[in-house]
Amino acid sequence: MSKQSLVTEATHAASAFGAANDAVDEAAAAKLEVNRTDLRILGLVSAEGALTAGALAVKAGLSPAATTTAIQRLTRAGHLTRRTDAEDRRRAVVELTPKAAQLLAELYGPIERAGRELLEDYAEEQLKLVIEVLRRGERMQLAEAERIRES
Repeated sequence: MSKQSLVTEATHAASAFGAANDAVDEAAAAKLEVNRTDLRILGLVSAEGALTAGALAVKAGLSPAATTTAIQRLTRAGHLTRRTDAEDRRRAVVELTPKAAQLLAELYGPIERAGRELLEDYAEEQLKLVIEVLRRGERMQLAEAERIRES
């Protein structure tokens, strides 16, 4: 296979992987009875722990008003709770409810385990290359998202 054919095959594989990831997130959002933006917020809070609304807005790339609306929806749905920040009593933070944390673990835990099992098949040098490709791809995708937003 030529290098150009391999590049084409790699871009098709990356696109298919992204579509498969979208299918998983779509199924998870339906299971949790939330929209995709709310699912992204739940994922950020799950990964980061307790976050202020402002920090969450920045990480999610949403306006403060949109973030507040999403937090209210997710709180009413029983997925998030608000509490006073222990370090600064003037501000509030949101965090996952135990129920939401359990549901996310049930939905995404098996995927993480399957992914780890898949990666165990690769040698260290191959894994380093996979990590490099994924990190560079992430930076490229985020730059493209910014380009599209600004156009």
